[in-house]
Amino acid sequence: MTSTGSRYAAKPWLDLLTDAQKAPLHPDASLVHALRRVVAETPDRTFLAYFDGRLTYREADELSDSVAGRLAARGLERGDRVAVVLQNSPHFVLAVLGAWKAGGIVVPVNPMYKSGETGHVLRDAEASALICSDRAWEAYLRDTAADSPVRIVLTACELDFQTRGDARVLAFARQPVTDADDLTETARAGHPAPPDRAPAADDTALISYTSGTSGTPKGATNTHRNIMYNAERQRTGLGLPEAPVYFALAPLFHITGLVCEFGACLTSGGTLVLAYRFEAGVVLDAFAEHRPHYTVGPSTAFMALAAHPGVTRDHFASFTVISSGGAPLPPALVERFRAGFGPYIRNGYGLTECTAPCASVPPHLEAPVDPVSGTLAVGVPGPQTVVRVLDDQGEEVPFGEQGEIVVSGPQVVPGYWRRPDATAETFPGGELRTGDIGFMDERGWLYVVDRKKDMINASGFKVWPREVEDVLYTHPAVREAAVVGVPDGYRGETVKAYISLRPGARTDPGELAAYCGERLAAYKYPRQVEILPELPKTASGKILRRELRSRND
Repeated sequence: MTSTGSRYAAKPWLDLLTDAQKAPLHPDASLVHALRRVVAETPDRTFLAYFDGRLTYREADELSDSVAGRLAARGLERGDRVAVVLQNSPHFVLAVLGAWKAGGIVVPVNPMYKSGETGHVLRDAEASALICSDRAWEAYLRDTAADSPVRIVLTACELDFQTRGDARVLAFARQPVTDADDLTETARAGHPAPPDRAPAADDTALISYTSGTSGTPKGATNTHRNIMYNAERQRTGLGLPEAPVYFALAPLFHITGLVCEFGACLTSGGTLVLAYRFEAGVVLDAFAEHRPHYTVGPSTAFMALAAHPGVTRDHFASFTVISSGGAPLPPALVERFRAGFGPYIRNGYGLTECTAPCASVPPHLEAPVDPVSGTLAVGVPGPQTVVRVLDDQGEEVPFGEQGEIVVSGPQVVPGYWRRPDATAETFPGGELRTGDIGFMDERGWLYVVDRKKDMINASGFKVWPREVEDVLYTHPAVREAAVVGVPDGYRGETVKAYISLRPGARTDPGELAAYCGERLAAYKYPRQVEILPELPKTASGKILRRELRSRND
């Protein structure tokens, strides 16, 4: 809880915002209401573009009405949970809108989860309904759902709503399913949506499960107001043209994609371009075909796009703003990308628990780089958000000093789903304790150093992996870098770097270690370096340090 005497509550970052960005927002609706507004104003505008397929706002509204009607007819009640296990296709959008229109709470689930991970979510959320791909249902979800409260199932074939069948991402066949409703057929059946079930602003919209990097995944309860605030903040703050084209680079099941792509596009009355899942060549072709104005994705996605042999500056010529979120953004990548392709990638920072962004780089500014640590600022908070930095005793530290980042504002969720102890620990007084270490300068620029739990203790010296990784990214051969602490009999822990190389580049572990040794204190540079073809990542693009760390157990 911030106090009136807080240096952070004075919001020095307001001086960095334009009048439009400083304007307060008080949304009192949901994305369902936003959809109805756009349908009333421009019903025939393209809402969803999926390869060669198109759905207008009117069509998406009618199709999702029918999904809602079928869910209600099957017994879905207001407040029941609907798990959605789908990639970036129109089916995901229709499933989410249909669930909300039926009064349900959406539980977005990563399609890359294994049976045990998905089963935990279905049981913990007490999901009544499941909407998934036909292939996943046949492969493992039928058995997984049998050990859960799920009683309503709709399956989808992502070959629907397009005819191109791009074999790079759509190289699969339709799976006949006899024990579940087909989502596309359901959507086209014309079921009437149940009346008077449109969600209220403070109803729970999502139960978004954390990635589980620090224990069993917990479900953050994002409200419709949380979502609308950040979606509207994106709409008013980015300076995009009227009816902008958004490309869904981040997966929609991740909070960044759902709010900053799907939500912001809908509130803007724009077009959302979908390409099933990330494949660099497919994405570049979509950029050339649809000429998007905005996208947001992890730094690893931009690394992959920059490394593609067919990439040109023209692929990025249409963009007004490109943002990065979900994974650390090295300063070297920002400059390398700008030099090669033109756009400046704008950093951002947020968590599931604050419904995606709580700080970002305004479009009229560039993020400074801290001269001491070399860390790129993640941005500045919005006008109704307060970000503070606290020491281990919960006291504010002066500007420029490191501590734990805590957030309060309209985007912070009320808590975790049926986890009162975890809620009390993480949200004391309604303020989110992020577990991230960082600092803020006197102008209000926020810098994230690292996760609290990822700090390496080498002979009593603190080493933050991000600092070492940022140095590695300046090496011309390095494509991806991840630094972890590994057991060491003498130092307790020592620094190890895992590297993937840029196409055609050559180097060796000794050369990379020496490169860091020339640029970092002796206790910081990696004593061990291992080169891998690819680094393990989550579906949202975060490099899995946990998995790399476990290789040394």
